[in-house]
Amino acid sequence: MKQIINTSGAPAPIGPYNQAVRWGDLLFVSGQIALDPQRGDLVLDSIEAETHQVLRNVKAILEAAGSSMQKVLKATVFVKDINQFSRINTVYGEYFPPEVAPARELVQVAELPRFVNVEISVIAFV
Repeated sequence: MKQIINTSGAPAPIGPYNQAVRWGDLLFVSGQIALDPQRGDLVLDSIEAETHQVLRNVKAILEAAGSSMQKVLKATVFVKDINQFSRINTVYGEYFPPEVAPARELVQVAELPRFVNVEISVIAFV
């Protein structure tokens, strides 16, 4: 049965979607951007600060659904500038150490919602 997951620990959806959907033991987390859920503003001080906020949002949704960063099976990372890859990857590695890192793709795109620099979605096991 399909279960909708939304938490105040992450930004409310800005469109017709939910933060995550659980189906059985799988959790599909919508793409997260660097919106601070408490203040409602974007965290764009640096690409590192932005990536940290994105991953904190992902983590909050995972935990609200009974999962964790260690149970992420697949991550999709969208970036506006591939030249920022190494800086994004350094922060990403703090949340996903090699021994539990999920499968992943990282692609450069022309633009992202709210003109942010990075968006990440994941699929996890619950």
